[in-house]
Amino acid sequence: MQMSVEWMERHEVALYVAGPAIGAVVGLAWPVVAYPAELAIHPVLALLLYATFLGIPFGRIGHAFRDWRFLAAILVVNFVLVPAVVWLLSGIVAHDQVLLVGVLFVLLTPCIDYVIVFAGLAGGDEEKLLAAAPLLMLTQMLLLPLYLWLFVGAEFVGSVEFAPFVEAFVLIIALPLVGAALTQLSAARSRAARRVEQAVMGAMVPLMVATLAVVVASQIARVSARLGSLLLAVPVYVLFAAVMVPVGMLAGRVAGLDVPGRRAIVFIGATRNSLVVLPLVLALPAAFDLAPLVVVTQTLVELVVMVVFVRLIPWIIRVAHDPAIGPAKSVS
Repeated sequence: MQMSVEWMERHEVALYVAGPAIGAVVGLAWPVVAYPAELAIHPVLALLLYATFLGIPFGRIGHAFRDWRFLAAILVVNFVLVPAVVWLLSGIVAHDQVLLVGVLFVLLTPCIDYVIVFAGLAGGDEEKLLAAAPLLMLTQMLLLPLYLWLFVGAEFVGSVEFAPFVEAFVLIIALPLVGAALTQLSAARSRAARRVEQAVMGAMVPLMVATLAVVVASQIARVSARLGSLLLAVPVYVLFAAVMVPVGMLAGRVAGLDVPGRRAIVFIGATRNSLVVLPLVLALPAAFDLAPLVVVTQTLVELVVMVVFVRLIPWIIRVAHDPAIGPAKSVS
């Protein structure tokens, strides 16, 4: 078992790329799987985030929150600078409200799951990202309606059913977070709970692969059928990732963070919460049926970007700011 976990951790980037590929093959070959795959999104996301939150050092979370410079940089980047960048880039798709809504949903919400893995592979401070994940999730849920009101208008916000937001927060975030905290508490006293904790954390990579495969399988047939309409969103996503590299680097430097902290800020600024917002976008009115496909397209683009960033970000930050820093973790 331990050997399998170690093998998966050594090859996790390749496996994360393989997950959507498997989902695409299955979804295109058997379009009938789209509906059950869509139903499975909430459960697999909850399991994935439970495993993610198990990695939060709850006993040391107070220490992570005392690093106010890191938290301030994360909040400013994601909820002040990102909206400004998105407002500029969204002009590319502003003529099509459905494309615009999909782009806004996904780009205005920072990632809280696989960003931790990719940032860690690039030598970023994954422990602080883990500790900040609940704060990021709560803040984006509170601010997203405001951003939608500012960017799209009150009429659109009035047509949106926000109950899925509450449901998603409870089922996907709150329950896994509480469950992870209780599991850690029990693991300190019970051998059985400790085995559960180790087993779930060891399953982190396959859970991520399964989540990516399920999400892509649920939407890929529709994506391929409407590819022409979706292609316009691709340059928005690529430009966003490119712009957020210097933005994140500058924010980390202004905040006086160390190199791992700066790398983490770049990743958390560039990586978006497509997996968690997809169930929310699926609940939009029927007129916005293309919006979920816009979100899935961002996932596919972002995975390629993350593979590049794992190699690129350590080199850029090390050479530009700290020549003495050692290389990031090796990636198979």
